[in-house]
Amino acid sequence: MKIFVTGTAGFIGAAVAHELLNGGYEVVGFDNFNDYYPVDLKAARHARLEAREGYTGYRGDLTDVEKLGSIFSAHQFDRVCHLAAQAGVRYSLQNPFAYEQSNLAGHLNVLECCRNHEINRLVYASSSSVYGGNKKVPFCETDPVDNPVSFYAATKKANELMSHSYSHLYGLQTIGLRFFTVYGPWGRPDMAYWLFTEAMLKGRTIKVFNHGDMKRDFTFVTDIVQGVKASLFAEGLEPYEIFNLGNNQPELLMDMIHYLGDALGIEPQMEMLPMQPGDVPVTFADIDKAKAKLGYQPTTSLKDGLAQFVEWYKGWIA
Repeated sequence: MKIFVTGTAGFIGAAVAHELLNGGYEVVGFDNFNDYYPVDLKAARHARLEAREGYTGYRGDLTDVEKLGSIFSAHQFDRVCHLAAQAGVRYSLQNPFAYEQSNLAGHLNVLECCRNHEINRLVYASSSSVYGGNKKVPFCETDPVDNPVSFYAATKKANELMSHSYSHLYGLQTIGLRFFTVYGPWGRPDMAYWLFTEAMLKGRTIKVFNHGDMKRDFTFVTDIVQGVKASLFAEGLEPYEIFNLGNNQPELLMDMIHYLGDALGIEPQMEMLPMQPGDVPVTFADIDKAKAKLGYQPTTSLKDGLAQFVEWYKGWIA
């Protein structure tokens, strides 16, 4: 089988592509290598993929529907895994048009290419951020998600609605995955665990928002990858599906900081700050549906996952 994966220079996209190649699948990747965070990390991720047999990479933008269409025409894809997007909650407050282009226009272009080329199944990245300030925990796929608290979250909810319309109108099977705070080696430098690690190693104070009174359902990247892979190939799925992919175990932000400190052998120096706009106090994934339909079962604890990240990070900066 040949799989088209967008966002293969990104954190999750690169990890998914490696897993698919390990399984003997042919992978065609696509990324625009934008500079939201340092491009050298994206280039390093992608270089590892390009060194592997069975991988073909393209550089381009999701808004270039002609280029996307030409790639679909040149390859007969069995599945599409759309993981490219403009990421980041806080960045969306200052740069909303980047999200309008990548997450809205880009998602539409992928849907159109899938429709025009009769793709069997589209798996795409949504986000736990669609739950907004939901007070009910754990978050379930059937909960209302009509009150996003960031523009990023609004674009991800829009992606789900757009996908539903294509499933209804054209019979395109679309599987949306709500990721919960993914972390691990080769991760994203804009995320708290990376920023904290960098600051602690440089002897700087770390900024702790909402005075540390937050919980996140931190999910290790290899667990997420298994959920994505199952979504691509599981049988018996409906024409339109939404799944939570999380660890089903929210952790205190302060515990995450202390796990990092232990792994680094450094006592964290903290600056306590108020909640940032767009943030939420807790995320917590109900994963019963993913367990039942995908066989999804996360196995990596936050403490172990952060230790693996720290080991990788020290090698990356060496």
